[in-house]
Amino acid sequence: MNIESLPKFYSPKSPKLSDDSPATSSDALTVTDVMAAQGMSQSRASFGFSAFLGKLGISNNDRERAIELLSEYAMTKCDNVPALRKLEAGIKPLVIRQLATFAFEDYSRSAASTKKCDCCDGEGFIEVDVFSMKTYTPSCAKEIVKKSKEWGLKVYPSQYQNRRDVKEVTRVLCHHCKGKKVISCACNDCHGRGKAVNQELSEKQGVPVLADCKRCGGRGYERIPSTVAHSAVCQITDAISLDTWKKSVKPFYDQLIIKFDVEEAWADSQLKAITR
Repeated sequence: MNIESLPKFYSPKSPKLSDDSPATSSDALTVTDVMAAQGMSQSRASFGFSAFLGKLGISNNDRERAIELLSEYAMTKCDNVPALRKLEAGIKPLVIRQLATFAFEDYSRSAASTKKCDCCDGEGFIEVDVFSMKTYTPSCAKEIVKKSKEWGLKVYPSQYQNRRDVKEVTRVLCHHCKGKKVISCACNDCHGRGKAVNQELSEKQGVPVLADCKRCGGRGYERIPSTVAHSAVCQITDAISLDTWKKSVKPFYDQLIIKFDVEEAWADSQLKAITR
């Protein structure tokens, strides 16, 4: 069995009660067999299993464990980057931890993920200026209207009213997230499918032709901009400028993201070997 089949064993719809003879094939493994295989695989590939379980949201402890393991790995490699090597001893672990955290968030993102709405800052409501027309009647005009009625004259009170625009600040539902406080990470062009209609090929062949979405590169979701990670690092230290980030630190940050994929693939291979 592969590692992607694990989540269904954490919340099975119903137990399998039958007199079938035990087997080691993935379609005949019991929950106990799978948990035992996972334990054996996890002892060999702790990093990859923690990253995978944390990515699925099964265990927050595994998420923290994966970030911690990546931080330890990054600490052994960060001296190869001059900008990180020059950081103070007390600042460097904090920066590496921040990079590891953002690397995990990027690794665990998918088309089904959500992120905090930037428009309302995750509140679901925004403050807007509302202009309304207010009317009022001056005191002198009120006396005129009153005397006119006493004398039996026909008078229209609205003629003596003054009008003015009043600006009020009110809270309304965020038009971007519709009050949900979060928005989808799915690509706006392919809507999470990873495929979109290629207009150029469609015009040549006369039929709609699907190709990898150019906006998301076929992933189906938008990655976290590296500048967001740089902004978080700048809150810890100002020793890393944007140019330095792009030239040397960003390639190192991208390697940390790839490290999660490598470790997950290793955990997958270990699980397949045990359940073969």
